[in-house]
Amino acid sequence: MASEYLKQKYKDVKPDTPREMTEAERRKNWWYYHKWHVVAAVVAALAAADLVWSMLGRGTPQPDYQIAYVGEGSLPGDTAAAIEAGFASLGEDLNGDGQVLVKLRQYVSNPEGDPDMFVAASVQLMSDIMEQESFFFLLEDPEQFQENYHTLSRLDGSLPEEDDCSVEDSVLAWEQCPALAGMELGDYSYDLFGGTISGSSQELMSRLYIGRRGFWTEEDAALQAGYAALWEKVTAGAAS
Repeated sequence: MASEYLKQKYKDVKPDTPREMTEAERRKNWWYYHKWHVVAAVVAALAAADLVWSMLGRGTPQPDYQIAYVGEGSLPGDTAAAIEAGFASLGEDLNGDGQVLVKLRQYVSNPEGDPDMFVAASVQLMSDIMEQESFFFLLEDPEQFQENYHTLSRLDGSLPEEDDCSVEDSVLAWEQCPALAGMELGDYSYDLFGGTISGSSQELMSRLYIGRRGFWTEEDAALQAGYAALWEKVTAGAAS
């Protein structure tokens, strides 16, 4: 039994009131503890869907290169199509189907926006990374991306240490690369709330960074060589 002295001493002491977490903090906490369960389930579902899609869509041209854009807002359709065409003009027919195709996939997630959309985009991106689908990454926030996914290699293709999330030698600003800054991307235009939004695609891309994935497992050597060859072209002459 507690002594009367202690009872009197602590009778007016109240426990600290727990700080209320923000919506962003709650989503981050939930994702920290549940992400691998969600990813495992979604990857399994996507694998099954991909098998069905492959069976139904045999003969559909497959991309030689895939690019992942990661940002808080989606790129306009005109800009995305121009990027695909620009990269294709520098690429090669890696799969031997007689054409050079580039696919840009967009993973849009605003952590302050719709939590369901944020989780969905995060899971889709994780699936892309685990399946090693995209080789090039166009990033709004490369530091956050590397901290979350530890996917980027160094600029020379070497791999960072497991606990090294620095992007100091892993990404280049779009405008640092003459081949990228010189692409004829034209203008974009789309309707929004009854009005028209338009602008320069190059100006839009100038805020992004480009990096390439690291390969931590044994992959097809010829395919890696093809990817690396395009990387050398798009980053040739980049200012340090």
